[in-house]
Amino acid sequence: MAVPPPFPAPAEIAAHADKPALREALRTMRADHVARLGEEGRRAAAAAAARLILPHIPHGAIVALYLAIQQEIDPDPLVALLDARGQQLALPALHDATTMDFRRWIPGEPLDRGPFRLRQPPAHAPFVTPDLIVTPLVGFDRHGGRIGQGKSHYDRALVRYPGAHRIGFAWSVQKVPGRLPHDPWDMPLHAVATEREWIPMPEIGA
Repeated sequence: MAVPPPFPAPAEIAAHADKPALREALRTMRADHVARLGEEGRRAAAAAAARLILPHIPHGAIVALYLAIQQEIDPDPLVALLDARGQQLALPALHDATTMDFRRWIPGEPLDRGPFRLRQPPAHAPFVTPDLIVTPLVGFDRHGGRIGQGKSHYDRALVRYPGAHRIGFAWSVQKVPGRLPHDPWDMPLHAVATEREWIPMPEIGA
């Protein structure tokens, strides 16, 4: 099934100067978009995004992914493609309310419930240092800016793994015109994959 085209972002999305208000506006827009897609459209979009990102993931790289919650685009099709390659995968794991690391994960293995009911690998799974982090988003811009859920887990984790290539995974409607608000500790994305395009951030570099 063809992926329906995105509907235009409301003008007020770009006008929010503060992150909390912008985050809520983007969440509402994302939820509306996902509802419009329907289940079959969501699956088609996730598969399209997976095909676009796959050529940019080197064979042999340790790849950290996520398990989708709420209306996030689902990386399951990407997980299947990488698993078929024999790629080493990891998932985020919280071991307190603020600190997120990445633990090795083999698809199909049982998961534990961590803080905030995060589904994560069990405590015996080894920690890994990812070469590439595929991160969920609430919104992004074309300059590497991202806005997340608001708990700063990814913000702190990205700072702790500065050598990892940072790729956002998102619906195309989550792209914000202009630049997102930026804090000094924000780590910019190297690229974003949506169901419609691969978006490199040339000003960030490799």
